[in-house]
Amino acid sequence: MAVARDRRPSLLRRAGLRDGRPDVDSARIADAVAELRNRSRATLQDRLHRVRMTLGLAVQAGLAAALAWVVSHQLLGNPQPVFAPISAVGTLAASVGQRLRRTVELIVGVAVGVFLGDVLIYFLGTGGWQLGLVVTAAILLTIFFGASVAIVIQAAATAVLIVTLSPSTQNLEFPRFVDAFVGGGIALLVTAILLPLNPLRVINRAARPALDLLAGQLDITAEALRNRDRASAQRALERLRENKEELATFTEAIEGAKETSTLSPARWHRRSELTHYAEAADPIDRAMRNSGTLIRRSVTMIEDEESIPGPMPDAVAHLAEAVRLLRHEFAVGAEPEQARERSLRAVSEAGRAYAEGVGFSGSVVIAQVRTTASDLMVASGIDQEEANRLVRRSFGGEPEKATGPTEQGSAPKPPTAPPVG
Repeated sequence: MAVARDRRPSLLRRAGLRDGRPDVDSARIADAVAELRNRSRATLQDRLHRVRMTLGLAVQAGLAAALAWVVSHQLLGNPQPVFAPISAVGTLAASVGQRLRRTVELIVGVAVGVFLGDVLIYFLGTGGWQLGLVVTAAILLTIFFGASVAIVIQAAATAVLIVTLSPSTQNLEFPRFVDAFVGGGIALLVTAILLPLNPLRVINRAARPALDLLAGQLDITAEALRNRDRASAQRALERLRENKEELATFTEAIEGAKETSTLSPARWHRRSELTHYAEAADPIDRAMRNSGTLIRRSVTMIEDEESIPGPMPDAVAHLAEAVRLLRHEFAVGAEPEQARERSLRAVSEAGRAYAEGVGFSGSVVIAQVRTTASDLMVASGIDQEEANRLVRRSFGGEPEKATGPTEQGSAPKPPTAPPVG
């Protein structure tokens, strides 16, 4: 027992000390563990958000599959109604926002697959090489006529089913056509009448990741400018460059909501509200791109050790808050007045930073603050020309270019910021 008591302090000493010196790695290890813990928590939140995003679609798909099976089996007497549920799920899940078009594509693809399968079976019989030839012909024919990817896949899949099942299943072609109609029709019925999703809720959930990403990286950039932390700004730039998934989800949600408000009588009253989001998609995309330029030039400004006036990080932080306010006011259906005010405050701070003096990269950052603020104003429903006018006024007017040499002993004028665009 005495030996055990002597070992325990020794182990503790080895954990905290190394040859009598403090263990300098402990802080680094603790930071790494904390970062991993935060990353795991963020990943779990992202996954739960994706589940909430697709919950309505999953319920729609389940209901459509069940109804398609019942209609095909009970009402139409199909003893093996496999294709109808598949068509219903394919219509709902494969083309959110284009479900009517998806139904047509299913039927066209089935027609091509049935035609090629029947013709080649009639002349060549069935077998492995015949199957390969049918699939190849279906793909090449549909591509030749400029069909979409969905039609190509459906034609090839139907051809496979015709070739493989025709020898054992008689009169397969007609039920396949009927099932395509039934499945697609049931999917549209569920979407439009039985279980229409709230289009605004769908868009709000889809917009949140994109706008939160933009606001978060602008916040990080503002703090990086205050602390001249190049690594932090570079990480924000790299993260913002990975925004394709968030933007694609947002755009797809807008298309799906527009379709729902068109097909579903219960959602017709939402059309005017959806107009705000539909018109905001492009300026939000531009704000993302211009913010990327802002962050990239912030990295360069820190690298080149240019002067960073105090108002400049504040301007970027105000942009981040404007993005958050825009998301919130859209979500609650309010006029985005606070987002507009905060965008113009960002421009005002940028004007103060410009007046204090900036270098080349700093002038680009200021220009991108103005341009991004203009994008956010347009996203809030302001006309582009009016947004540019308000931005110029908040900035303090267009700065005059130096036309001659500076006076003796006076500081040179900073370069003129590029125009808002």
